[in-house]
Amino acid sequence: MPTAEAQPAEPKALKAGDKAPAFSLKNTNGQTVKLSDFKGRKVALFFYPKDMTPGCTKEACGFRDDYAELKRRGVEVVGVSADNQASHQKFTEKYELPFTLLSDPDHSVMEKYGAWGEKNMYGKKVTGVLRSTFLIDEEGRIAHIFRRVKTDTHSKDVIAVLDRL
Repeated sequence: MPTAEAQPAEPKALKAGDKAPAFSLKNTNGQTVKLSDFKGRKVALFFYPKDMTPGCTKEACGFRDDYAELKRRGVEVVGVSADNQASHQKFTEKYELPFTLLSDPDHSVMEKYGAWGEKNMYGKKVTGVLRSTFLIDEEGRIAHIFRRVKTDTHSKDVIAVLDRL
């Protein structure tokens, strides 16, 4: 009788209180950035679909506009998309983004965070970036997860949650 092959387990969905998955990605300047680089500081790690697109630009510019307020609260802002270094450089320069953008071309970090998967786009099911943000505390634990992000108000929503934590 044939035996069934073991299927790999689905990754467990992250929740507040979990240890944030470690990562190591290249930034706009080609330098490697790791989650451990931020130990002792809070991080707003936001995953977004694509540089220069309307929704992503609104979201990034919101973080730019509220950057001083977030820094005052001790938060490092880090954006992650599959875009390459050159795209991130153009995006950063055009919109004067003061925070780090990281490239995740193989979606490996997005997958660890549950920010890559199936979604509906214009009535069709597609696989792509699930816009989301993870607030990570000073010890590297997830303090809050935003799964349904409103690009127009997202940075303000992050600040409001920070005030409650």
